[in-house]
Amino acid sequence: MQFTYQTQLPAAPALGALAVFVSDERNAVPTALSAGLRRDIKRVMDLKEFSGKAGQSRLLFPADGKPQRLLLVGLGKAKALTREALRRAAGSAAGQLADFNLSLAGAVLPKTGGGVPAGDVAGVVAEGMALGAYRFNTYKAKAEDEKSRQHLQRITLFDPQQVSSRAAMQQGMVRAEAMCLARTLGNQPANAMTPTQLAKEAATVAKRRGLKFKALERKQLEAMGMGLFMGVAKGSRQPPKLILLEYRPRGATRTLAIVGKGITFDSGGISLKPGANMDEMKFDMCGAAAVLGAMDAIGALKPRVNVIGVVPACENLPDGEALKPGDILRAYSGTHVEILNTDAEGRLILADALAYAVKTYKPDGIVDLATLTGACVIALGHYATGAIANDEAFQAQVVASGKSSGDTVWPLPNFPEYEELIKGKYADLQNVGAREGGAITAGLFLKHFVGETPWVHLDIAGTAWGVKNVGHVPNEGATGVGVGLLIDLARQWGDKR
Repeated sequence: MQFTYQTQLPAAPALGALAVFVSDERNAVPTALSAGLRRDIKRVMDLKEFSGKAGQSRLLFPADGKPQRLLLVGLGKAKALTREALRRAAGSAAGQLADFNLSLAGAVLPKTGGGVPAGDVAGVVAEGMALGAYRFNTYKAKAEDEKSRQHLQRITLFDPQQVSSRAAMQQGMVRAEAMCLARTLGNQPANAMTPTQLAKEAATVAKRRGLKFKALERKQLEAMGMGLFMGVAKGSRQPPKLILLEYRPRGATRTLAIVGKGITFDSGGISLKPGANMDEMKFDMCGAAAVLGAMDAIGALKPRVNVIGVVPACENLPDGEALKPGDILRAYSGTHVEILNTDAEGRLILADALAYAVKTYKPDGIVDLATLTGACVIALGHYATGAIANDEAFQAQVVASGKSSGDTVWPLPNFPEYEELIKGKYADLQNVGAREGGAITAGLFLKHFVGETPWVHLDIAGTAWGVKNVGHVPNEGATGVGVGLLIDLARQWGDKR
């Protein structure tokens, strides 16, 4: 998807479609529109067929055909508008435009109040529209009646009130491209998106953005003593990879590490999952996808903070060498872990990756993202990411970044009593606690491997896929959750000199 920016709106725009954002307040119709278009909008509002309420849309066909279609999109009350509400409205608009038989469309930027700074409007709209137009059709042959259809390729943002800028639009495009990258990585089938292929994708990001890249192989990982990671990986013939990306701008004094779970397929291992919906376990690497997407955008936006991306990648399968319940493994940190359930594997590979990141890079803060527990889905559903942290101030920064990006984060309790549930009978720790509070004990397991480094764990099991009825998010497939949060967190850190 390409975007262009213009301050002048033609009196009779020769477009396949023009999206106009309208609030539900009086005199909300943009004055830059022609008198004829304003009359058309006023008429449907007078008839109460469209009011500008958030979530509403209405398609009109102007008599003169300029534009051919006029898509009205409701914003709700302008003073109460937030970045996420505008992002969703823009995504909904683009989703509808993408279904029309056209290649070029336009959108008129609204004048906003409330929680959207005027200068950011073009960026938020471009981001939302690019995300809303996203389609994953890599493996679909076009039907005969679709071959003649045009597909939306370019959107012109018209800013007649000059509330924003081309630079803001370009930043929104970078953010959206990074989230779409994460979606595409997540949507790939597991036979295509193997650990080796994930490492190749990371290498491509590194080359494009001038990042340092390295992928550690099985023999290196075994020699380093990554017993938890290798314990999970040995059940698959696919070679594991520890993928490392480094962004180090001149003058940066602080370091942020971001770690993503990269289980490219999770059968549960010997503790085999039920067959129903097991195909969705290709999404178990969405934490890894978020890290690669974020590193791509960070390399383009260039905040002044060192950012280290770490992805432990492997499959969790049940062959003759696979990990067994009752096995005891030695972690990279030296901690011994008793395996009670081989389907609690994500915390094992993350534990070694977190310990390695802390020891090797000595970050000032570390965030991990993982589709870790079904318990988090039960607790929070599909509209909030659960968080466990060892530092309240750092957690507050992560929550604020999620609010800005639309990645809602909900902190979970981490009282000491919960930690008692993962103390091992025959080893230092066990990899699962009681069924109750499973999202909490899984997060607290990881806490043992970060030492005193400020740390936040994000359980994205509910938000990485399966989200419905959010304007800029597909109703099917990977969402790209966490990418925007990590971008905003890195930029927040980069602003602090």
